[in-house]
Amino acid sequence: MTELIVLYRMPNDPERFDKYYREVHGPMTSKLPGLKGYKYGPARALDGGPGEFFWYWSGTFDSRQAALDAMASPEGLAGAADVPNYYHDDPLFMFFENQASGEGRGQAARAS
Repeated sequence: MTELIVLYRMPNDPERFDKYYREVHGPMTSKLPGLKGYKYGPARALDGGPGEFFWYWSGTFDSRQAALDAMASPEGLAGAADVPNYYHDDPLFMFFENQASGEGRGQAARAS
């Protein structure tokens, strides 16, 4: 599985961003082909205060290629065209390749 993460820094109008994203842009993302699940919301620093990023979106796909195909689809292009309606800059896009929990961890060998 692959996660596509989208991060937004502080927008010019945080209240407008929040309202528009929840009511318009966030629901648009549910239409991406191949999307297995998604979530979005405010991003905070460890202490709960403002951090480097204001907002995130995370979507799960079967593969990196499936995520790329979704972004190139008519639904993905419509989402990209919608960004200037609520945000003044380009968000940061990243891929995370998920591995099974504990994968790659060895167990201690017993002495004989």
